[in-house]
Amino acid sequence: QVQLVESGGGLVQAGESLKLSCAASGTIFSINAMGWYRQAPGKQRELVATVTTGGSTNYATSVKGRFTASRDNASNMTYLQMNSLKPDDTAVYYCYADARDSSNWFTGYYWGQGTQVTVSS
Repeated sequence: QVQLVESGGGLVQAGESLKLSCAASGTIFSINAMGWYRQAPGKQRELVATVTTGGSTNYATSVKGRFTASRDNASNMTYLQMNSLKPDDTAVYYCYADARDSSNWFTGYYWGQGTQVTVSS
């Protein structure tokens, strides 16, 4: 199976920074896009950032200019550097990988368990 594990969440004050990391492991045949979603209380899960295999990125309008997504293909890692954090960024952040599992050849989205980011004003 393919597993994703996030780390790096926490409690910060507005204006501060955090860096999230996500490690994909297991029976990975290939990974296409990787990235991050978030879900705030009472809201739908929303896409935050996507990174392609080639390193191209796409961001939600609300985080452009403040967040930077990156990945290390060799180690199957993806990162989210979050600067100038705002209280509205408070959410559970989930990493995902669009991957193919070599144990059953299933291709689809795999998710981490989520990491809490809380920004106080």
